[in-house]
Amino acid sequence: MLHSEGCVGDVGGFRRARRARGRRRSLLESPWLIPALAVIAVAGFYGRDAISGVSGLGLISNPTAPASRITFRECYTPLDRTCVIDGDTIRLKGEKIRLLDIDAPEVRDYKCASEKERGDRATLRLIEILNSGTVSVVRKGSRDVDQYGRSLRIVQVNGRSAGGILVVEGLARPWSGKRRPWCI
Repeated sequence: MLHSEGCVGDVGGFRRARRARGRRRSLLESPWLIPALAVIAVAGFYGRDAISGVSGLGLISNPTAPASRITFRECYTPLDRTCVIDGDTIRLKGEKIRLLDIDAPEVRDYKCASEKERGDRATLRLIEILNSGTVSVVRKGSRDVDQYGRSLRIVQVNGRSAGGILVVEGLARPWSGKRRPWCI
């Protein structure tokens, strides 16, 4: 036998087991290092939302959201996090929100050139409205999301419905519960 029996510290083959396992890994060799760093990087990029699971600015999950000053622009890619998709849909901190109270002309699946042109005007005007003051998001009604997974909300600027402003200006119409054609 290679080890001496009865040696102090050699209880039940402890030394042999320790030798068989090899040396301890350093922190840099840990298999958890890269995943942990990735989580930290994502959390740093997306802020507290990546860790807490709270959507948006805490605005989406509350029945009435606190007001907040936010800068919007037109959405160009699915990676844009806070932007206006069209005259009745926005993205706020990555979450798609459908303005609950209006229907605006389409800018992507339009049926005629005049619908596209009106949809573009509604989109640009919605950007102006949202950037003109303090934005708040209000949950209203029993439906939380639509068939496309968008949160259904009233979006307000300085306490006024952004959708309502578009309706008054003739760039959208009140939502009747179903889509109606924009082309005549």
